[in-house]
This record gives sequence, C-alpha cells and structure tokens, in this order.
Amino acid sequence: MDPTIIILAAAFIGAVTLVAGIGMFVQSRTATRVESRLAAFTGQRTAGTSQIAEELIQDGYTTASGVFSTLTRRFEKLPLFFQQAESPLKVEQFLALCAGLAVLGTCSLMIVRAPAALLPLGGLLGAALPWGWLMFRRKRRFRKFEKQLPDALELMARALRSGHSLASGLSVVASEMPSPIADEFHNAFEEQNLGIPIDQALRNMLVRVPNVDLQFFVTAVAIQRQAGGDLAEILSKISGLVRERFKILGQVKALTGEGRISGIVLIALPIALFFTVYYLNPDYVMVLFEHEDGRRMLTGAIVMQIIGAYVIRKICDIKV
Repeated sequence: MDPTIIILAAAFIGAVTLVAGIGMFVQSRTATRVESRLAAFTGQRTAGTSQIAEELIQDGYTTASGVFSTLTRRFEKLPLFFQQAESPLKVEQFLALCAGLAVLGTCSLMIVRAPAALLPLGGLLGAALPWGWLMFRRKRRFRKFEKQLPDALELMARALRSGHSLASGLSVVASEMPSPIADEFHNAFEEQNLGIPIDQALRNMLVRVPNVDLQFFVTAVAIQRQAGGDLAEILSKISGLVRERFKILGQVKALTGEGRISGIVLIALPIALFFTVYYLNPDYVMVLFEHEDGRRMLTGAIVMQIIGAYVIRKICDIKV
C-alpha cells in the first residue's frame, strides 16, 4: 500500500479525534467553571490551585465517562435492531461474519491485483454487506407490517363492534393475521396478560415497530381510554386513512420511478466504467493513483458522487 495514503488516513483520523476531544473538554470545562463561580459567589467554597487541579482531573474523568456512556447507549440499541430485522444470527456471530467478509473482500482484491489504494475499500465493502442484508430484512419486515396494518385495524374494529374488549381484539389479530403483525400483536397481548397496562404494551410495540400509522393507533387508544368514545369507529377511520395514503404513495412512486432509476444508473456507471477500463488497460487507470493530480481528481469524483446520490435521493424522497 502507498505510504502516502496511510499517512493521510492516519492524519485525518488523528485530527478528527483531536477536534472531538478538544470540543468535549471545552464543553465540560465551561460547565465546571460556571459551577465553580456559582459556588464561590454563594460562599460555599473558594477557588484555589489544588481545587483547580482537582477539577481538571475530575473533568478528564467526566469527559472519558461521557464518551464511553455515549458509545454504550448506541450499542444498547443493537439487540433491538436485530429483533426488528428478525436476524437468524446472534450479535457475536454477526460481527464475526462482518470481520470474515472484510478479510475476504481484501483478499479478493489482492488476488485480482487491484490497486493498493482499493484494498481498504474492499474490506469496507465486505464488512458492510451483512449490515446491508440486515437493514434490508428490517425494512422489508416494516413494509409488510405497514401493509398489514389497515386490515388489522379493520379486524379489531369489527371485533369491538361484536362485543369483544380491546385485549380480545389484540388476540384476534394475533390469531387471524399472518406474520409479522401477528407476532407483534401477540407480544402486546402477552404483555398485558402479565400485568402491563395495555397502553404501555402498545407503546412497547411502537418502539419495536416505529411506524407513523401505528402511532396514530396507539395515540387513539390512549385518548379513548382517558376521554372515552367509540374506538371501533376511530379504528375504521384510521384504517381508511392508511389505505388512502397507500394509494397516494403508489402514485408518487410511479411518478418518481424515472428519477430513481436515473440515480442508480448515474451512480453505478462510473464505477462499472472504472473497473472495465482497469481490466482492459490497467496502466491507463493507475495514473489516478500514482500522480498527485490523479489522486485529487479521484477524491473529487468520489465526493461529487456522494453529493449527487444524496441530492437525487432527497429529490425522489417525497413524504406522504
């Protein structure tokens, strides 16, 4: 690998780490100074050299603990992410798979004699493949749940009109509807059977499935239990509203289909052309890696590709 690339990458990582550390240190120091001045002003303590040194040490511990607590909070949501995607792999197995594919991607590029600068990219792509698969499973499951929700709300409305309670309506959906909505309503039904209030059980389901239409249902149930009203009629109206939204969303997808396909082609074409030219004439492509101007052009092209993909996504992503 080119030593220049390693030096630049290390310098970039070091600069980002230094800036983040300075920012967190300054922020914590600002809060500490304010507290110290307030304490000195109220006569609780006086500022001294030993106290300043003690505050510096304490600020260091606070900053380090803040960083670790932030990382811990982020990784706490990882099991929920696996649950939402119904992953057949455990977290440890999944991380081991990512590491193995990263090594496999790097070795594959070494076998085909790719430029040394592309070896880290091969490792990153290999490690990202399992995450993409997991995100695809999660998104597909949410999409199926969203499509099944209007039928589930209509089924609950009919159950309420026939004299069933809300808990019985959850049980009817869990027994009559297919997965994944049956599994989520079954979990909510079991939670309220174990003594959890039904409002909290529905909120827990909303945490597992963050869906806007489901949030309407949970909010309607909470309001109805506090203020009263015809819940069956409310559920029927929410079901009709969701169906109409699906119709509009289908029209929007049809109108933006050309833009989405154009974005895919414009993003994939330079990458495919690069590998094609490298296969036909490697010396012609190596100019981008061996010369300073070539590396600048390659960096600019990658940045422009990312910006273009983001802009196309924002144009085609119309909220309904």
